[in-house]
Amino acid sequence: MNYWTWDKSLNLGITTIDAQHRHIADFINKLIQANITGDNILTSQALIGLLDYTITHFAFEEALIAQTNYPLLEGHKKAHNAFAERINRYKELHEAGNDIVKPLANELKLWLTQHIKIEDKQYVPYVKEKVHNSWLKAALTKFFGK
Repeated sequence: MNYWTWDKSLNLGITTIDAQHRHIADFINKLIQANITGDNILTSQALIGLLDYTITHFAFEEALIAQTNYPLLEGHKKAHNAFAERINRYKELHEAGNDIVKPLANELKLWLTQHIKIEDKQYVPYVKEKVHNSWLKAALTKFFGK
């Protein structure tokens, strides 16, 4: 049983970003499952994987947005940085022997859902315009039509 079943309403219509968001949800489910087993090593590995992947996703998303004229990029980066600091505190608490899995999973799910629905949706038109006007889009249209 999954803790978080992905809701398609969270899809932004940007394939790579949507896949990364779903992958974060999968990591959260793996973390919960590892914690249920009581295996601290497995839980630590799942936690590190989740945190590393989330930070990598933030960097990818910011780099993608930076290629556009999105006016709220700096605020978006600040939101990512503030959240990264919070989840890093969870990691420190876990390393000190505290059971942080359920509160972390709850916070991640809530934050990610709100972040996607509010902040991420704001950059979508800028990214889609950039892709629409890109050389790749032009080449694909030339060879394959609309």
